[in-house]
Amino acid sequence: MILTFWGHSSFQPNADLEEKLLEILDNIIGDAPADFYLGGYGGFDNFALACAKKFKISHPHIKIVFITPYISESYQKNRLTYAETIYDEIIYPELENVPMKFAIHHRNRWMINQSNFVITHIKKSYGGAYEAYKYAKNQNKNIISLN
Repeated sequence: MILTFWGHSSFQPNADLEEKLLEILDNIIGDAPADFYLGGYGGFDNFALACAKKFKISHPHIKIVFITPYISESYQKNRLTYAETIYDEIIYPELENVPMKFAIHHRNRWMINQSNFVITHIKKSYGGAYEAYKYAKNQNKNIISLN
């Protein structure tokens, strides 16, 4: 089972949302193996990562995966080296032929296409998180909103 997480970079976490997300994860996953696909940018992604790490303490069968949009040498030095220390795995979708300015958009669609569940916290009707949410909705994905 694969879960992805989408929310705005300006997201501000709180204890109630953390409790809600951890409860949702427990209800969806239980003791089954699962992969959490994360994008690693901004407030909501940091919140999802923190919750995934907490969840993993009592559910060691889950894997926290960073899906990188770039594979350049400079990105590997600056971002992926750090990501290796906080994620269980790093996946690079085949995006070599995608112009760099569109890589995140294509990566986001790839993540959604792989996922069984999409967990969101969307408050604005614009931006990358909102576009990902609309795409997930158009793909008839199981979407769970935290708000």
